[in-house]
This record gives sequence, structure tokens and C-alpha cells, in this order.
Amino acid sequence: MENAVSTRLEHDSLGSKTVDADAYYGIQTLRARDNFQLTGVPLHHYPRLVVALAMVKKACCQANGELGGLGPDLVNAISAACDDIIDGQLHDQFLVDMVQGGAGTSTNMNANEVIANRALELLGHERGSYDKLHPNNHVNLSQSTNDVYPTAIKLAIQLSCPELISALERISETLAVKAEEFSGVLKLGRTQLQDAVPMTLGQEFNACRTTLQEDISRLHEVAVLGREINLGATAIGTGINTDSRYADLAVAKLSAIAGMPFTLAPDLIEATSDTGAFVMLSGVLRRIAIKLSKFCNDLRLLSSGPRGGFGEINLPPVQPGSSIMPGKVNPVIPEAVNQVAYRVMGNDLSVSMAAEAGQLQLNAMEPLIVYSLLDSIQLMTRAIDMLEERCIRGISANTDHCLAVMNNSMALITALSPHLGYELTSKLAKQALETEASVRDLILENGIMSAEALDDILKPEKMLQPITATQP
Repeated sequence: MENAVSTRLEHDSLGSKTVDADAYYGIQTLRARDNFQLTGVPLHHYPRLVVALAMVKKACCQANGELGGLGPDLVNAISAACDDIIDGQLHDQFLVDMVQGGAGTSTNMNANEVIANRALELLGHERGSYDKLHPNNHVNLSQSTNDVYPTAIKLAIQLSCPELISALERISETLAVKAEEFSGVLKLGRTQLQDAVPMTLGQEFNACRTTLQEDISRLHEVAVLGREINLGATAIGTGINTDSRYADLAVAKLSAIAGMPFTLAPDLIEATSDTGAFVMLSGVLRRIAIKLSKFCNDLRLLSSGPRGGFGEINLPPVQPGSSIMPGKVNPVIPEAVNQVAYRVMGNDLSVSMAAEAGQLQLNAMEPLIVYSLLDSIQLMTRAIDMLEERCIRGISANTDHCLAVMNNSMALITALSPHLGYELTSKLAKQALETEASVRDLILENGIMSAEALDDILKPEKMLQPITATQP
């Protein structure tokens, strides 16, 4: 008797299975949970995907209700169940693994069953009473996984990207502050890790700010592609089992529910198998990862030492760096961002291969695509915030050391070359390297130029920007 109370019996085309009586999911979710124990990352790990699924289901329900496919009581109950999920309830019931076979069918059925059982509860029926309200016949009416799932993926991405954009904007603002703070710090610029020409530390930080700001624009651009959806396409894009008015109406309902404009793809057969928008987004995420990783490599180089390395900047110490070397502090924040970047690059490869693996009218690898994209967005957002808050804000400059390194380098030779000629400056550079004397001292000792003339040429404002043309 106790066992009968704690479970309910459900059936599908493969047979029957017992489901926990208090579960909102049903038999197909249970099968998928047992089949796909892969990543250990369930759907509810990405709340915006769960919310997106509920929004899509609500839009479809309302469209069906308006066209007469569902009665008012069912429309109200299904919509209310969707609202509960949109508000953050029942997310723990979305427990299918993110990576799954079946092109996302398990995800779609997980949503159908949770919504159906919550709607039944709202109508005063027991969970599992599918003769009153059915996951497929009612919640999934006029739908297929093949249009619901990619639509929900695109919506989840639309809901997730604003946080990444905000993180990029915050780090850009902090880099701008640092660029201004370091605008007077003269230092040695380097190419191929060799001495190049003078610059300021502020210019170095501002360059990173500029390149990240470019990617804010790229994210906004790819977002537009993500708002073209195939909702109403059903199985392969022909719209089988739907009213001819349904697709346009469902898309309009989703736009209203989500608060953003979605458009129906002009060719639904193409849109059902195409994953180009996902590939483009993944490429932008990879681009951001590469840029951030390069900047973190620079931070690690510039802060290396403190005595035996570049030592031009100091990263804020956030934890002891060694279990054996007292006083050692490592650049752990940039190192962690590097690793996130590598993961994002790997995710991009997964997206590319999964997109290429599509066959005929459907890409069955979309679960890996959405898992990779949402993982990249979430990791990048957290990594950027960590880098901004725990590293960049607290960076300080070793101003005197930067200036000493610059003055003792070969960098001044380039500034002098237009005045002394390439041949002479090359000889001076070679002599300076052989004798470890400074270029400035050699010029003055050999009477090549007066101190006043030399100081005028080596003024920072003359070395850090193009020469201002004078009128003849």
C-alpha cells in the first residue's frame, strides 16, 4: 500500500514504468534520464533554457487556443503551468542530461510532461491523469521537437547573451579607467618579445579595451540572426498537422511573451536543418576567448618576477602561490581565464563538428550545440567578471622600473633613426649591446648630438605618436 501511494504507473509505446508520485515529469523523461547519464549536467543547470522552453510552449498553447485547437480551460491551465516555470518554479523537474540522442526529443518531452502534470494539478486532477490533459495531444499540439527545440535554444541564447554583453561592458569600462591611470607611464613596447619602440602602459590597456568593445558589437549582430526561428515548421518544415495560420500566430505570441521580436524563417525546411546562426555565435565566442586569453598572457608576462621577470605591473595578490616557496604569489586569475578560453575554443570545435554532422532535413546533434553554446556563454561571463573584479581593478604600475627599462633599451634607436640615419643608428645599437652602455650615453660621449637636441627628439609626445606635419 505504501508503494502504491509513492508511485504512479505510466505507459508509452514501449511499455509501462513506475514514476514517483510527486514527480511532475513522466515516463519519457524517466527513460531519458536512465539512458543518458553522460555529462551529469541536467537541463535545469541552465535556467534560461528551461524558461525558454516554457515560453515557447505557452506561445504554442495560446496560438492553438485562438485557432480553436484547445479549449479555454486547457489553455488557461497550460499557460498557468508555463508561467510557474517562467517564474522559476519546478526547474528541478527538468532533469534530462544536456547531451542526449534524439535531436532534443527528450528535452521536449521533459517540458511537455512537467507542464502537463502541473496543468492537471491546477485543474484539480492527479498527476498522470493524461486522459484529461495529455503531454503530446495537448501540450505538444501543432508542434514537433524539431521546431520547438531549436526555437527554445535560440530564445535561451537571447536571454543569456545580455549578461555576457554586460560583463564585457564592465571590463571595458575598468580598462578605460586603467588606461587613463597609466597614461603617463612610459614603457618599452615589444614585438616578438624583443625590444621595439616606446609606448605608455595606458596605450597597452586601452588597446585591450578597444578590441573587446568590438566584440560587443559582434554579439549584437549575431543576436539578430538568432531571432529568425522555425516555430510552426513541425517535423521537417512542411508544417504538417498545423493550421495554415498557426506559424505566424505562434511566432507573434512568442515575441509578446519573450518581449523581443522574433520572425518566421522564409524557408522552414531550410531553417529546420540549418544551424548557421549557432556556428556564427560560437565563432564570436571563440573570438572573444582568444582575445581575452592573449590579454591574460600579456598580464602574466608583464607581472612576471617580481625580481626575475618583466616586473612592469603588479597584479593584486589573491592567494598564496606555493606550498613550498614562502611568499610566492601566482597570477591565478589570468591563468583561470586562460583555461576558460581553451574550453570555449573546444566548445567552438564541438559546435562546428555537430553543425557539419547534420543530415538531410534535421541536425540530430543540436543537444551538443546548445550545451556547448550555453556552457561557453556562462563560463565567459563568469570569467570576465572574475578578471575585472579580482585582477584588473587592482593592477598597479612599477613606473620607475618601466622608465628605466625603456631608457636602457634599444627602443630609443628607432626614434633617432630619422635624424641620424639607419647606418649610424645600427652601429650605435650594436655598440650598446656589446658594451652594455646606454644609447644616450654613447651619443653624448661621441659628440653625435647635443643633450638638448637629444632630449627634444626623445620627448614622449614625439615618440608616442606620428610626427605633426609643419607648413613649408
